[in-house]
Amino acid sequence: MDPLTQGALGAALPLATRRRAGAVAAGALGFVAGMMADLDVLIRSDVDTLLYLQYHRQFTHSLIFIPVGALITAAVLYLPFRRWMGISFLTAWLFCALGYGTHGLLDAATSYGTVLFWPFSDTRVAWSLISIIDPLFTLPILALAVTGMIRRNGRWAVAALAWAAIYLSLGAWQHQGARAMGADLAASRGHAPLRMEVKPSFGNLLVWKVIYATPDRYYVDAVRVGYAPRVYPGDSVARLDLARDFPWLDPASAQARDIERFRHFSDGFIARDPDRADRVIDLRYSLSPNQIAALWSIRLDPDGGPEAHARFETHRGDARRRLAEVWRMLWEKESD
Repeated sequence: MDPLTQGALGAALPLATRRRAGAVAAGALGFVAGMMADLDVLIRSDVDTLLYLQYHRQFTHSLIFIPVGALITAAVLYLPFRRWMGISFLTAWLFCALGYGTHGLLDAATSYGTVLFWPFSDTRVAWSLISIIDPLFTLPILALAVTGMIRRNGRWAVAALAWAAIYLSLGAWQHQGARAMGADLAASRGHAPLRMEVKPSFGNLLVWKVIYATPDRYYVDAVRVGYAPRVYPGDSVARLDLARDFPWLDPASAQARDIERFRHFSDGFIARDPDRADRVIDLRYSLSPNQIAALWSIRLDPDGGPEAHARFETHRGDARRRLAEVWRMLWEKESD
């Protein structure tokens, strides 16, 4: 999720263990530690732009790396601030471990995918319970954690953790409802999906994106779950077929390997961009949940040599219009 949410939840957990002594230090260390795992974004290459995707939410987010990440954070912060904190290095490390430990688990609750069990597995865990940005989740946690630090009382942080648990539980409930609506929609079209994925749209738990695969196509739709349930039919696109879509591609080339890396990152939900024949898109993410318009892709170059890499690109397009469409789906009445 976004850094502010990670910091706020990271602060709440160690703060919840304190009443007065060390409360501010617990919250401050937890806040910084809660964001530290995302320093993996610094792993980049101008030549191989997929290196960022390969290592983001990878080893720094794994459960086994928590003690190491906490040790690095404590080592950086303890020496310059030890007098202000008034705690031992071991206590500082424990606070950092609690804050750091929230990061990977919270990221796994999104649909982006997090390699929680590195180095034993490279599977990207994605429970798809919450959007990567959701103010209704973040702001109460942040407000309660800050209040707890100001009042030096961990009970406020306990309330923040309770809110996080309630909201994620609601996300799990909505997730099941979205899957049921997606299954009904596929059945109404005479489809027996090979696989289906549902994820909340930007900043809410009401409107969900539904993606399912048939033998030859992916279908992308949106559903509103709970409040006035409704289906918003969307688009479909042919499944990626390298021999058909990129007949010029050498299977032994770096670009062919990059497609497989992108497929792994995207959990297999990739297709050739219907608007740009040289791009492969990740179908999971779009600002408008019933549209194909992907937020990122890789661009292939038929003139590239055998060691030339595909280029990772991001796309925002008309973000304001597409977010307005999500807003309309949220509040549209049944009779509209």
